[in-house]
Amino acid sequence: MRLQIKHTTQFHYDEPPSYGLLQLRASPQSSSAQTVLEWEVSLDGARTQAQFIDQHGNRTDLISVLPDAQLLEISVSGEVDTLCADGILGAHAQAMPLWFYRRQSVLTKMTEGLRDLANSISLPAEDTLSGLHELSRVVRERVTYVTGQSSVATTAGDALENAKGVCQDHSHIFLSVVREKGFPARYVSGYLLMDDRTSQDASHAWSEVYLDGLGWVGFDVSNGISPDERYVRIAQGLDYADVAPTKGLTVGAGRENLVVSIQVQQ
Repeated sequence: MRLQIKHTTQFHYDEPPSYGLLQLRASPQSSSAQTVLEWEVSLDGARTQAQFIDQHGNRTDLISVLPDAQLLEISVSGEVDTLCADGILGAHAQAMPLWFYRRQSVLTKMTEGLRDLANSISLPAEDTLSGLHELSRVVRERVTYVTGQSSVATTAGDALENAKGVCQDHSHIFLSVVREKGFPARYVSGYLLMDDRTSQDASHAWSEVYLDGLGWVGFDVSNGISPDERYVRIAQGLDYADVAPTKGLTVGAGRENLVVSIQVQQ
């Protein structure tokens, strides 16, 4: 399937920042499940300082906000050919070792509620896949998908306790339990082609678990499926903090207003 994506992020500042430096993780890379045909990152109110691949294998752009800029606009667009691989990405192919993805992060740290959930789930060696899909179902039932009830700083434990959240929260809870069980697992951000609309309010998130014999296998907890040809992956890491599309600081900007527009279509 060929997917066309356009994602625009605007930062409106009350006052021009005296200094601003941001990291962008907004560009996909080709893999066994996708081929990037074309991709462009355009900036208004900023300039690119450097480009590099981070410790998780994500393409990262370092940008500085221009002096006197009251509007910073970041536009990414392109086309990606995708394949249905039943969620299987395959072998581990990055510098960060597998054992690193067994550790909990700030957003997936264990709580009493998460430990109780982990103790209620069985991931037998003879049928680990079924156990992971069952965990996905349980998380989806325990935490109702509701927007506006959590933020990028909400931890897995808080989301489970509040019983409301979005795909980010579902992924963090799933990762926390899987890591508690001893499996390498990582957070993935990207885009999902929706059946009923082109315009979307936010990008998407899912999880991947490394299984011997299969490699990395994806689980979209919010939709109860493994990623297929409707998904485009952008970045991966321990949690949302490692894959945030924009991350950094501005000084002297006063109040900041964020406007995001996303379109995904075949």
